Amino acid sequence: MSVLRDADLAAAFDHAAYSYDTLVAANPGYHAHLRRSARRLGLPRPGTGLRVLDLGCGTGASTAALARVLPDADITAVDASAGMLDRAMAKPWHGKVRFVCAPAEALADAGVNGPFDAVFAAYLFRNVADPDAVLDAVHDLLAPHGRLAVHEYTLSGRPLHRAVWTAVCRGLVLPVATALGDGDLYRHLWRSVVEFDTVDRFTDRVRARGFDRVRALPLPGWQTGITHTVVARRAARSGQ
Repeated sequence: MSVLRDADLAAAFDHAAYSYDTLVAANPGYHAHLRRSARRLGLPRPGTGLRVLDLGCGTGASTAALARVLPDADITAVDASAGMLDRAMAKPWHGKVRFVCAPAEALADAGVNGPFDAVFAAYLFRNVADPDAVLDAVHDLLAPHGRLAVHEYTLSGRPLHRAVWTAVCRGLVLPVATALGDGDLYRHLWRSVVEFDTVDRFTDRVRARGFDRVRALPLPGWQTGITHTVVARRAARSGQ
């Protein structure tokens, strides 16, 4: 099975939306890791006057992390899956969070306009067909020297970390997801990580799209070497 893209991927997330929170809650440290990555944006708390874009918000776990870390920020949360957004919007939020249904490649068409002080993207880039185009769009949405934090499964390149990822997916995640009728989505999850950039390759990709101060920071626990926060700052391109 190849990885899912575009409408097929959005439809798979729509189908899995109801059980998604239950499955991710079984992942030790899932929500704490998102909050850690949100803190790594390095924005001043409580975020008063800041505009933050949560790109690929899913059922709102990343949005909740941002709202916890920056409770006074204006947060725009975007996802291409209407089903995932329905689950997110059903949760209690303060008045400074708004949700928009749109693919990451077509934000302007949905009325998502900058400048933003920061963009947070959790588990997004391996799911888009053209990561470079999305990075270009993110760069253009950011204010000068705006911050980017990408929270993503980006393998270290070491065989051990790839083996751990595959063992967790095949031994734990896929059997449960298949029983729930969402095997296709979670097979995509496994393959998309294996086929995506290593963390070094992804940091090079971010740097090449006009970002500076690019760093890859590991996350603790079983996801060490598997999940990283890649933080960066918008840099002016030549001619700007």
